[in-house]
Amino acid sequence: MKLHVEPAAITETRWYEYAGRFVFGGLITAGAGIIAKKLGPGIGGLFLAFPAIFPAGATLIEKREKKKKEAAGMKGTRRAAQAVSADAAGASIGTIGLSIFGLLVWKSMVTYPVCFVLAQATVAWCASSFLLWELRKRI
Repeated sequence: MKLHVEPAAITETRWYEYAGRFVFGGLITAGAGIIAKKLGPGIGGLFLAFPAIFPAGATLIEKREKKKKEAAGMKGTRRAAQAVSADAAGASIGTIGLSIFGLLVWKSMVTYPVCFVLAQATVAWCASSFLLWELRKRI
């Protein structure tokens, strides 16, 4: 499956699809805040790292891919599953990159200036996510 960017998809998304993502993400974040209040910020931070909009995004991708294929007279179930699978792989790889970001911030924050640490960690997050994605394509 070849991935590509479709800027026109932004205009095809309905307001209620954005609202669903916003509400779901807000609920996840609020839940992490409640957990942090009860169990401490370390445990709450683990829950905050949950990719809050992934389930809503996966549902939208599946629906959109099926609709495109059905408009062309095909079933579209397989294509939708492939698209959601690629999105899940990206979310997983991004989470690994986020872990690298967190580790660098955690280990460097006391020693170096905040701006430097955040810039370094952001570059590491992007680079590791990109490299893992490329590695995934080759395996």
